[in-house]
Amino acid sequence: MCTECGCGLPLPTSINGKQQSTNGGEHSHDAHLHSHDHDHDHVHSHSHSHESGSAHAHTHGPDLISVHKSILSANNLQAERNRGFFRGIGLLALNLLSSPGAGKTALLKRTIQVLGAGSKCGVIVGDLETENDAIRLRESGAPVVQISTGTLCHLDAGMVAAALSELGARSLDVLFIENVGNLVCPATFDLGEDLRVAMLSVTEGEDKPLKYPPMFRFADAIVLSKIDLAEACEFNRELALANIGAINPGAPVFEVSAKTGHGMDAWCSFLSARRAVGRVTGPA
Repeated sequence: MCTECGCGLPLPTSINGKQQSTNGGEHSHDAHLHSHDHDHDHVHSHSHSHESGSAHAHTHGPDLISVHKSILSANNLQAERNRGFFRGIGLLALNLLSSPGAGKTALLKRTIQVLGAGSKCGVIVGDLETENDAIRLRESGAPVVQISTGTLCHLDAGMVAAALSELGARSLDVLFIENVGNLVCPATFDLGEDLRVAMLSVTEGEDKPLKYPPMFRFADAIVLSKIDLAEACEFNRELALANIGAINPGAPVFEVSAKTGHGMDAWCSFLSARRAVGRVTGPA
């Protein structure tokens, strides 16, 4: 169950239309992918520990012992397994988060196009229902796995692990994880990614980083999308950048338009550089 809003009735999720069992976010989908031996030194500029959720203590009698355990402990363990797997095969994994309609799918489709044949990309897409985004992304030629989460408003590390076996991850250079559109719950869940990217579209206004600080505070990079609409929306660029800087002063910001291609070269150069760093520092 989500620590933020209490979502997640025990209804099944599905991966590419195949029903998966779920128990409210604590999954055990190892998918036989993580048989390697690694020291998972998770070097991030942000924290994924998220200790906000814990079991409640109750005192019903002198013979009972209260045990405190983070409800995210199972997810965090699987995230470390995912991270070790990604690093073991030299795969750059990116977790893309935003509100619904901010342009995640359009950005990823254009990104795959700009990166070109030199980077083999795959995508995991999370939505409550439908395969609409997956269908659009398959037009890029990249392999795409759709996770339909049912009632869950976020992806978790177990869902990602289960999807990897469907994706053929070992043949990829870059994995994009398009999270469920939500500015609250996905910020809590570590998926094992190397890069966490928060997206803000100009159509949403300048104050979203202040209203939803965890989403932007824990990001490695921030994308300002639909920049071609900024003038029509009377978007205050300077105020938006100031608000982002107040929440996450060290994060690089990329102003892009997936429609016109503005800013896409800088964004893709950033991804290529991070992938190159992973090759150098990762296992031989």
